[in-house]
Amino acid sequence: MEEKPQTTKVGRANASDVARLAGVSSATVSRALNQPAQVDPETRARVQEAVTKLRYLPHGAARSLRSQRTRMIGAVVPSFDYALYARTTSALQRRLDACGYSLVLAEHHYDLVAELRITGQLVQHGVDAFMFVGLDHDPALFSMLEDYGRPYVLTWGVDHARHHPSIGFDNRRATTEVTRHLLALGHRRIGLLSAPVQGNDRARERGAGVRDALAEAGLDLPEERTAYGAIALDSARSAMGRLLALPPDRRPTAVVATNDVFAVGAMMACRAAGVVVPDQMSITGVDNTDLGATQTPGLTSVRTPVVEIGTAAAEQLVARLEGRDHVPHQLLPFELVQRGSTAAPG
Repeated sequence: MEEKPQTTKVGRANASDVARLAGVSSATVSRALNQPAQVDPETRARVQEAVTKLRYLPHGAARSLRSQRTRMIGAVVPSFDYALYARTTSALQRRLDACGYSLVLAEHHYDLVAELRITGQLVQHGVDAFMFVGLDHDPALFSMLEDYGRPYVLTWGVDHARHHPSIGFDNRRATTEVTRHLLALGHRRIGLLSAPVQGNDRARERGAGVRDALAEAGLDLPEERTAYGAIALDSARSAMGRLLALPPDRRPTAVVATNDVFAVGAMMACRAAGVVVPDQMSITGVDNTDLGATQTPGLTSVRTPVVEIGTAAAEQLVARLEGRDHVPHQLLPFELVQRGSTAAPG
């Protein structure tokens, strides 16, 4: 199915509109945006509020490039610290380079207001199109991109409502499948290790998948068997430590980690506590990284199409910029990879 190219709206705000809304002169708007040290903080705040409300992009390049292309594509990701986002953007870059385009990278640290601001800056500098991670974004982001005629694609998730172009896999079903695997082994007390879900639809959907599978089996996920933390080994170890500290009759016999970093951190916590994996604790991850595959025992995980996502995103964005047919919504497969970190409860 071909999606119609996004068009640029007329009636875009200008500096005079910002000046009227802020109650200042156009010269003051210019100083506030270009020489902010020369404008008092209260006035700067009024100007910035007007800029935000009107979605005004002051840089002349944003106007002059409406009919030109810079052949630059922006990838705005939550964090460079998470290696799998790097794999997706690496695949994106390779395909873009083969098509004669360049890649511009930025991160927003799971701050959707920052993502909006950063994207606006990239639009000002003439970036032609964008790849974003996940489905959670400030609605103003999409309004701005439509105003300035910038194609975009959401990745790592699938917009089932088809409001936005997306390329990804079903995060919810991935953890449903891995939880079913644990249930089939005989586990009934299953825990969850996850990143915070605010502004992170991947974490939210993966947690929901665990709950779906448990509900199918007539089970639930008590709050005490759920632990959240930053995506880092030390944070994962601490989160798993909280689960291991539960009384024996309430402690999980298996844990679903929403990514391999959490899973490996959980394995480290088990080793430190003298808990044998998988004899006394089964652990699973998501994303099937080398980090998990090379553990002893090897980590049972879900292979996700992180490289394929980057390649497909590049192909879609280039096709849209060049006015060619494209598939706006792509659901890619995942695969459960069973290794030695899961077994029947001891």
